[in-house]
Amino acid sequence: MATSTTALHPQFRPPLRAPGRHRPLPHSSYSSFASARPRTTIRASAASASAPAQREAVTGVPWGCEIESLESAALLERWLIDSGLPEQRLVIQRVDVGERGLVALKNIRKGEKLLFVPPSLVITADSEWSRPEVGEVMKRNAVPDWPLIATYLISEASLEGSSRWSSYIAALPRQPYSLLYWTRAELDAYLVASPIRERAIQRITDVIGTYNDLRDRIFSKHSDLFPEEVYNIETFLWSFGILFSRLVRLPSMDGRVALVPWADMLNHSPEVETFLDFDKSSQGIVFTTDRSYQPGEQVFISYGKKSSGELLLSYGFVPKEGTNPNDSVELLVSLDKSDKCYKEKLQALKQNGLSASESFPLRVTGWPVELMAYAFLVVSPPDMSQRFEEMAVAASNKNSTKPGFNYPELEEQALQFILDCCESNISKYSKYLEGGNGSPQGSINAKQANRTLLLKQLAKDLCISERRILYRTQYILRRKLRDMRGGELRALSLFNGLRKLFK
Repeated sequence: MATSTTALHPQFRPPLRAPGRHRPLPHSSYSSFASARPRTTIRASAASASAPAQREAVTGVPWGCEIESLESAALLERWLIDSGLPEQRLVIQRVDVGERGLVALKNIRKGEKLLFVPPSLVITADSEWSRPEVGEVMKRNAVPDWPLIATYLISEASLEGSSRWSSYIAALPRQPYSLLYWTRAELDAYLVASPIRERAIQRITDVIGTYNDLRDRIFSKHSDLFPEEVYNIETFLWSFGILFSRLVRLPSMDGRVALVPWADMLNHSPEVETFLDFDKSSQGIVFTTDRSYQPGEQVFISYGKKSSGELLLSYGFVPKEGTNPNDSVELLVSLDKSDKCYKEKLQALKQNGLSASESFPLRVTGWPVELMAYAFLVVSPPDMSQRFEEMAVAASNKNSTKPGFNYPELEEQALQFILDCCESNISKYSKYLEGGNGSPQGSINAKQANRTLLLKQLAKDLCISERRILYRTQYILRRKLRDMRGGELRALSLFNGLRKLFK
């Protein structure tokens, strides 16, 4: 296999439906997903076609179906059974959580294995192309798994009925709810208060950059195999939207990523921890239930321990407020540029892979020690300059043992700093939520109006969930500070009382 010296688009971070009992995927570069293959470097072009700031709303690809379509789902089930899928104890129906989902046909006990999708019905980087010459060009250029599967999906979809996957592709949503399908104007209007906006913009930029490089390095040199009317930015946004919301990593198949028809109709619940994997004894893709189900009840798996923002980013939904135990919100904190020790503190951070501004996750249960270490560094005075390095190390999480660092003389200031950052963020959320939720300008038809209502509701639900975490953090911080200051006042009062006694 020919190799090249280039690598995939940097900072591309595709989250998968991560197995519940395995560590979450690291926020590494896109090229880390190509470890099994020689790498092709794909860099973002400065002059991108369809940069996110100018991109219009995606109108949809000519294949797939409406996201709630049961007719296409029934045809998919029929094709899968004809192709070797065993008899199922689940059926596709319209459901309350998700537009479509798998529902129990019979009583299902806790600990049962379900699905048993054979590998022949699974799409991976090794799947056979209906147009072998297209696949050969992609593999000859050593394209890693994610863009390879995205291109494969477009290639098969363009063949319509002549592809063996036509029934599966016909059952995929024509326009996923993924944030890849939000315009820049919609992101700016509806997610102005949420840090997930920046991640969505970065993801769109990365997908566009990856497409541009595939186009420049491969498609333009083989225009007979990759016509632009088929392989364009809209079809790539669609295919990557499908991958972000449906691709799974199978631990028992050496971590291979795959699209698993039928199994990808399962919706997520934060109350379950079961996940898809390859079962060697049955030679099929299964999951093991971790609770029982009654007939007619929707059956769930876990997409991984993700925040509500991450679920909206990749899957296009937000759990009901207070139902996601893994919920979090990123808090942005920064060095004060007017600090006399700004340069020294920044140098300590840079030496440990951090910058003058960093984000840390807040949860209802508290905040990470790394945030506290960063806050200590921010508020530390010049006479503690010899401690800047150890604070930066603790903030970077480089020391896995997490030593019990503490600076009692700085604790009150550090907590107040975090509280100020929290309250600044709360004001942004409140301004958005109480201000009518904004809307991009321009005339819209009935279909666009429905879309706008849906996006505004999703954004509102996310902002309410994230603000709830900030409110909880604010309460904890205020209480800690009140107790600390109350203790200081009591100590001062006692000291003054003793002075009067001795006088």
